[in-house]
Amino acid sequence: MFRYAKEMFLIVYLLMYSEYYIDRLNAIGLGFAVLLFGAMFLALTFALYLMAYIRQALIRHVFALAMFASAVFFDVYTRVTADYLTYSGFVSLVYSGGFIQEAAYQYRDALLRGVLSGLLLLFGIGLKPRHGLAIPNALRVAAPVCGVLLLSAVLFLRAGEGARGLPIMYTPLAYLNLFAYEALHNTVGPREPVTLARTSQAVGHDIVLIIDESISGNYLDINAPFGVHSNLKQARPGVDIFNYGYAASIANCSADTNVTLRYGGTRADYMRINTTLPSIWQYAKKAGLRTVYIDAQRTAGNLQNLMTDTEKKDIDQFVQFDQTSVRDRDMAAAAKLIELLNDDKSELVVINKVGAHFPVHDKYPDAFMAYRPTLPRGQFTEVADTGERNGFNGQPDDWVLYRNAYKNTVLWNVGEFFARVFAEGNLNNALLIYTSDHGQDLHERGNPGLNTHCGGDPVEEEGLVPLVVIQGSELKTLDWSAQLAANKDRSSHYNIFPTLLQLMGYDLAGIEAVYGKPLSVATADEFTFNYRFNARLGAKPEWKHIDLGSIVTPSQAPASVAAGQ
Repeated sequence: MFRYAKEMFLIVYLLMYSEYYIDRLNAIGLGFAVLLFGAMFLALTFALYLMAYIRQALIRHVFALAMFASAVFFDVYTRVTADYLTYSGFVSLVYSGGFIQEAAYQYRDALLRGVLSGLLLLFGIGLKPRHGLAIPNALRVAAPVCGVLLLSAVLFLRAGEGARGLPIMYTPLAYLNLFAYEALHNTVGPREPVTLARTSQAVGHDIVLIIDESISGNYLDINAPFGVHSNLKQARPGVDIFNYGYAASIANCSADTNVTLRYGGTRADYMRINTTLPSIWQYAKKAGLRTVYIDAQRTAGNLQNLMTDTEKKDIDQFVQFDQTSVRDRDMAAAAKLIELLNDDKSELVVINKVGAHFPVHDKYPDAFMAYRPTLPRGQFTEVADTGERNGFNGQPDDWVLYRNAYKNTVLWNVGEFFARVFAEGNLNNALLIYTSDHGQDLHERGNPGLNTHCGGDPVEEEGLVPLVVIQGSELKTLDWSAQLAANKDRSSHYNIFPTLLQLMGYDLAGIEAVYGKPLSVATADEFTFNYRFNARLGAKPEWKHIDLGSIVTPSQAPASVAAGQ
């Protein structure tokens, strides 16, 4: 029996995905395409078999580990998202590499199951062969390399498509080949200097862009009757608040949205603009503003959301909170913002908040546990975006606990954040724009999977964000009221960059020609978000339209009243 253990491990592993293969065959149907698919499947399976009989243990083990890691990656993604790993999704995950540790903790159960099943593949390849093959060893070594290259060629010719239904261990490796090729060859052009004309003097007030994390527009009281208390709904003396209601995000992944908010990419031309045109920091410095970036998510100078060292050179003050508890980092960001608002200097401030990124178990104090029952607490109090869902299997009751913990987190990281800014910040000479990077799929629709965003088949709530303008009552900037009624629930992230440029005094006609419409005019926005942002190799972006009539909103008030409400 043990003589054929290797073969049994491989056969059992491949059979575990028989439903995956059958689904692909059913989708292809009868015809010549199924013959091509069958030939590719057999070629890759035969290459896997030859790989298992490589004579040199070290080489065999290297291949075994590479295939194991690739298969586990694919398997875990599928378990978490209940969706297929596309090339665009793979690129988005690479760009979100700063969250890899966090995701490993968050989806620990799925990762454990993926590893356990992957051990069959690892042992099937790695164990010492009990008998030889009549095929030269050099061909055995070349077989898996040729298999990955063959699949890579097919994917290249088909704009990243063509791996569905094939043995899963090859797919991420082929995607990695494509990504490396693009990184070496896709240079759109050098970064350009600021050329837009300005029509006013140097800016004499603060401009603040607050980008929250994972705050869904349908979970705030400014948009939904039972939404969480945000402190953005009440009138405040000396402050005007303009609520643009629901807005469409750029994408349903953090990095995609953030890089576009900093560079101004448009729906029609985001790749070129994000790669070659000036950053918001360059425009701000040209307008005479000091530049400040507050990153509450990362520490130790680590960059995220596709920020580079070159971009960072245009930031005068780079702020992170290395010694601050994760739960209190948004409060630290509020304190820093208050300091900047009160320093009588004209600055552009961009903030990336902790917000309500998973896990939401411990991102709020006990005093803010207004929604119950909630997820178990106390295990990951110092983890920015990792966590373990004890017993969380994506069942309806589990999501009830998750949604309650989410709302408690929003109550703290949004409601209390703004309570402190309004109480202590001098807003007389400041203009703040508040939004989130993307919304959340909190599975109110009963759809499968454990993921909350960044999926390849998103629900509309993943692209639904808040959009609020806050301004000192005596400050004269843009006429926000003129188009508020027309633009409310009809604007998007794509209107923010041109709005910032107009606030900095750049010429409106020049802005619109390159970056589109600011909030000061009728936006006529398409109200879509991009869930195939990393459209590569000739593929096209995929856009999801948000129908506000189908949006799910919270249906209950809190079970208790939290401090500060």
